[in-house]
Amino acid sequence: MKAFVVSRYGKNEKLQLIEKAEPVIKANEILVQVHAASVNLLDSKIRNGEFKLFLPYKLPFINGHDVAGIIVKTGTAVNRFKVGDEVYARAADHHIGTFAEYISLDENDLALKPKDLSMEESASIPLVGLTAWQALVEKANLQKGQKVFIQAGSGGVGTFAIQLAKHLGAFVASTTSEANINLVKSLGADLVIDYRKQDFTTILKDYDLVLNSQDTKTLEKSLTILKKGGKILSISGPPDPGFGEQIQANFFFKIILKFLSGAIRKKARRLGVNYSFLFMRANGAQLTKITSLINAGVIKPVIDKIFSFEQTNEALTYVETGRSKGKVVIKVK
Repeated sequence: MKAFVVSRYGKNEKLQLIEKAEPVIKANEILVQVHAASVNLLDSKIRNGEFKLFLPYKLPFINGHDVAGIIVKTGTAVNRFKVGDEVYARAADHHIGTFAEYISLDENDLALKPKDLSMEESASIPLVGLTAWQALVEKANLQKGQKVFIQAGSGGVGTFAIQLAKHLGAFVASTTSEANINLVKSLGADLVIDYRKQDFTTILKDYDLVLNSQDTKTLEKSLTILKKGGKILSISGPPDPGFGEQIQANFFFKIILKFLSGAIRKKARRLGVNYSFLFMRANGAQLTKITSLINAGVIKPVIDKIFSFEQTNEALTYVETGRSKGKVVIKVK
């Protein structure tokens, strides 16, 4: 099969297109023929080597986390899926590799794809959908009537999180550029701020939750708009000790995480709010719940651009510009 691999870590390194043997599946695994894969900033960070301390991959390895495709083979212990099923998934950490013609996935990481979505639309969902679900539902338990500030409303996570938050009954504020204000409003945002012209700290007050996806300066400013007891969940760092527990890090690495997040956690405590880092994980059961919302028309995918499989490096470069509206997808088959 053809696959794009990381042969060397580095920001200026290109993924290499190689021929590779198809994966051999274990008893609990499924072989999926990849029809589409979406591109995330996580793919870029993995290639750059930013996460190699706690997500070490043996070079060379196939990159890519999001997939939609058709099952072509099942392991002997698989009982929830069959050959021919159209599925989608966020490949689990240490088991990534969606920038390829085939991938093996654990049965528990898969879900049947939304019935009315194309493969490309379906591939755009898993990582951002699970990120939003684990932030708003699992960790924050967002309730009807609460106020949430979702940064970068026109981005991949933002476009999904706004729709989910509105479904949960929250009041949603977001930021974007002037060109994308109508898009963000159409997704359900109640208050949209042009970040180039307005300072959100002068507009927002007494919020219950912030979903942070921006830089350290924005993170620190976001602390000030929360009410006492409010929560800020960051998907852009810094990682905290709770993350160390999640990945079962060793004692030394837990100390590093405590140091990295020490300043922001101290500022949060001083303001009477709670900070935590979210590094989303693969979860087929949660993805199935997301599928139900999509099938019901509650949430719709937002896709900026579709690239061919041969243009995978170009797709990654485009995502790195930070200018995409919604998701960027690779059409593999």
